[in-house]
Amino acid sequence: MLLQDRVAFLTGAGSGIGRAGALALAREGATVVVSDLDGTRAEMVAAEIVAFGGRARGIKLDVTDDAEVEGAIRDTHDRFGRLDILHSHAGIQIPGGLEDVSAADMDASWRLNVRSHFVAARAAMAVMRPRKAGSIIITASNSGVQYDRGMIAYCTTKHAVIAMVRQIAVDYARYGVRCNALCPGFVDTAFNAGFEKQMGGRGALEAYVSGAIPMGRWGTPEEIADSIVFLASDQSSFMTGQAHVVDGAESL
Repeated sequence: MLLQDRVAFLTGAGSGIGRAGALALAREGATVVVSDLDGTRAEMVAAEIVAFGGRARGIKLDVTDDAEVEGAIRDTHDRFGRLDILHSHAGIQIPGGLEDVSAADMDASWRLNVRSHFVAARAAMAVMRPRKAGSIIITASNSGVQYDRGMIAYCTTKHAVIAMVRQIAVDYARYGVRCNALCPGFVDTAFNAGFEKQMGGRGALEAYVSGAIPMGRWGTPEEIADSIVFLASDQSSFMTGQAHVVDGAESL
């Protein structure tokens, strides 16, 4: 198995891509700490992992609470004796252009889509750097390598998080810790509610997916999970600071 005896901490892993990533990491041998704002969902994902013979723990976590995030990551390290993988995935999607999005909406986007990842990465680096090993994966979006009409808060923060990932990568490569951005395109999960509203409903979103994405379909959470395993494992050992785009060529 690619991740035998490694320990992973995940945020926003109670559903969708986060859940799929947790299951995939566990199947490759990692011990997985599943965190989510909805603690019941986190525990359910952990139970799924235990049911197929994996090792997992589910916890409730508000990623906007710095002390909670720092404490949970430190506790994971102390409980299992190491931390090899951080997948910081939690985020928010607020639709609207410049005159539609309030300053408070932009602040909420920044807090979830950039600042929470900074806090999690900082906490993980504190225990990874001394060991000179680790993989930090931060979920951005293919919206971070292109521009979506009428999505100023989402696009701005996703571009920003890719810049942050690259800065972390160049600063910490010498310490053996890698940092990459995961950039999914359209995956059929509840997270697309913002895009669905912005495009005018489910039918319009389906039409966009079939017409604007060269592969003509949604991605699946499991396809994105394969990339999470790749970025977490030694298969990507010479890769850091990259925006790993998985979007059926939408952004090309």
